[in-house]
Amino acid sequence: EAMAKSKVLVVGGTGYIGKRIVKACLAQGYPTYVLQRAEIGLDIDKLQMLLSFKEQGARLIEGSFSDYGSLVNAVKQVDFVVCAISGVHFRSHNILMQLKLVDAIKEAGNVKRFLPSEFGTDPARMGHALEPGKVTFDEKMTVRKAIEDANIPFTYISANCFGGYFAGNLSQLRSLLPPRDKVSIYGDGNAKVVYMDEDDIGTYTAKALDDPRTLNKTLYLRPPENILSQRQLVEKWQKLSGKTLEKVEVSAEEFLASMKGMDYAQQAGMGHFYHIFFEGCLTNFEIEEEGEEAFDLYPEVQYTRMDAYLKRYL
Repeated sequence: EAMAKSKVLVVGGTGYIGKRIVKACLAQGYPTYVLQRAEIGLDIDKLQMLLSFKEQGARLIEGSFSDYGSLVNAVKQVDFVVCAISGVHFRSHNILMQLKLVDAIKEAGNVKRFLPSEFGTDPARMGHALEPGKVTFDEKMTVRKAIEDANIPFTYISANCFGGYFAGNLSQLRSLLPPRDKVSIYGDGNAKVVYMDEDDIGTYTAKALDDPRTLNKTLYLRPPENILSQRQLVEKWQKLSGKTLEKVEVSAEEFLASMKGMDYAQQAGMGHFYHIFFEGCLTNFEIEEEGEEAFDLYPEVQYTRMDAYLKRYL
């Protein structure tokens, strides 16, 4: 007798990563619920996305972070909760809102696994991070502490660099498109970075939900062919586009000096860039027993290589 698939609630389901998690959960046959927040107001794009999820078989549950009872009621209806609310300063920064969700999960008492909004650099390794970008990591650790103090089973997803923000622009700071003639290279450009297709992040997240091997672990998404240095990424683009870009090396000192006088959100983002491209913080450690590597666990996932990802920018 096939066991009934566990039910999943996605909070932040209309967001950049959230919508991909909803899609992946539906594709993998999970009864998928999406929190429909009252705060949506007149945001027609979000509403239409929710309605399209409904057409694809998802169920909408009304709830709000300003109505605690509605959160408890929502999580009581499911087995797994995935939260993908935003944590980047230039959009909306809501990491600590999850503390209410943690309380609701604790009170409901039925949730088998909670995946909080992480999906970036592993915050447990970023205690040394530069201000003000350190806030993101500190807040994620505050949420982790609340989860672990409440004895809620968890999986943390470290998804590294989203291709849309880091690959399509060849890791340039002020544009999402590939540069036409000049490319800034950080340091020697040889630090290894992990570039991810966002749909693959959704797929690996959905795979991890009901997997005993990822229980109370950090799952690192590091598909081997997507572990590339910035120079290797630029090389791929040059091959595809047939153009040679002028490479301008930026030293760590120049990079840090350029942060002065920038606004808070820009400084936060640049701090993260610094750790990724100058320190190599995504790849300068071995995964120990607190973690698992997604490619090892799910070799069947046909992940998107960066050559294919970059083709859409031609």
